Amino acid sequence: MDIVIYLPIIIALVLYFTGIPIAYALLTGTLFYFGFVDTTSKAYLLMQKFITSTQSFPFLAIPFFVMAGSIMNYSGMSGKLMAFADALTGHMKGGLAQINVLLSMLMGGCSGSANADAAMECKMLVPEMENRGYGRGFSAAITAASSCITPIIPPGINLIVYGLIAGASVGKLFAAGYLPGFLMAVALMVAVSIISKKRGYAPSREKRATLGEIGKQALDSFLALFFPLGIIMGMRFGLFTPTEAGGVGVLYCFLVGKFAYKGLKKEHFIPIFKETISGTCTVMLIIVAASLFGYYLNWENIPNALLNAVSGIASNKYLMLLVLNVALLIAGMFLEGGAALIILAPLMVPLVKAAGIDLVHFGIIVNVNIMIGGLTPPFGSMMFTCVAITDCKMSEFIREVMPFILALIIALLLITYVPQVSLLIPDLIY
Repeated sequence: MDIVIYLPIIIALVLYFTGIPIAYALLTGTLFYFGFVDTTSKAYLLMQKFITSTQSFPFLAIPFFVMAGSIMNYSGMSGKLMAFADALTGHMKGGLAQINVLLSMLMGGCSGSANADAAMECKMLVPEMENRGYGRGFSAAITAASSCITPIIPPGINLIVYGLIAGASVGKLFAAGYLPGFLMAVALMVAVSIISKKRGYAPSREKRATLGEIGKQALDSFLALFFPLGIIMGMRFGLFTPTEAGGVGVLYCFLVGKFAYKGLKKEHFIPIFKETISGTCTVMLIIVAASLFGYYLNWENIPNALLNAVSGIASNKYLMLLVLNVALLIAGMFLEGGAALIILAPLMVPLVKAAGIDLVHFGIIVNVNIMIGGLTPPFGSMMFTCVAITDCKMSEFIREVMPFILALIIALLLITYVPQVSLLIPDLIY
């Protein structure tokens, strides 16, 4: 009987690895359990759980932030951010690659999605990098690696989802993302600098921008740069909740894109609505499926069994963090980021609480882990996105991305074992 209760997990993983979307794989595993293993539960209770899992006011933040990111991309705000990144880092060795990293950090407040950022930069920067002598594999690899930063900088969608799952403050999670995102960017920029010196990759501009030029470009890009900061401060001072912040963000991006930057046209609205509906439906279907799957896990008391198993291996919280990091990195190699978060967070949060680890700190650790997983074979989503768009050979991509994975793992270890990297800003603000 003990083996039978784990069959839904096996079924879900087998289906996922055969190419079935994770939401349908989870639903199939859950329905198998309640249809054939535990037949005492009434079918209407399962349907009730399915419906009520969507009836949460904070979930409205997801479509709002998806729409805000889409508006920013169409309105030309991302172009303003790229010009600002060029002013800051264009003079450095491997200038375009450095711009790539910095742009991903600035894009955190725009798309909040690693795949959206990777796709945009593949189209915007990789062709120009190739024209200037950068290898295609290197260009695709740094684009995928830098996109890991985007969901860590607020307002990343995964931070909202984790906050809802773990019962952690979304406002604190947003504030906690800044320093870890900056640390990841620095780690990647150091790696880019080392590789560029060896290969002779040239800067994108002949000389360092003067303070006046940087100030002028910052002023020109100010309205785009202000978006994430305004969201954080608005929540801190009680002007709006995280959900209302999404609505305010949409209005802000519309006004800036339409009247300040004048890049938003009426023909953009249909694509924006399509992207919003598609992005929201994808996330919500996974959340509903994961909620039902979590119902099965709790019904069989699997989280407590996992707690006892990990507690037996890890005698203190530092060792436990190491074990959880390894587990998350391995899971990230096989599961898409959002799916990994939704499946694993409910299992790990009880362990973290029991060990006395701060939930906000752990939320950043989880998100950094699953982003690194998105770079790695066999199922890394950013890896597939960049390889498909750039038409780069998979073997070449994997070879080029390894130094960047190492740089991000070093940043992850610092984030894990120096909690103040994540908690300094939330402690100051809250």
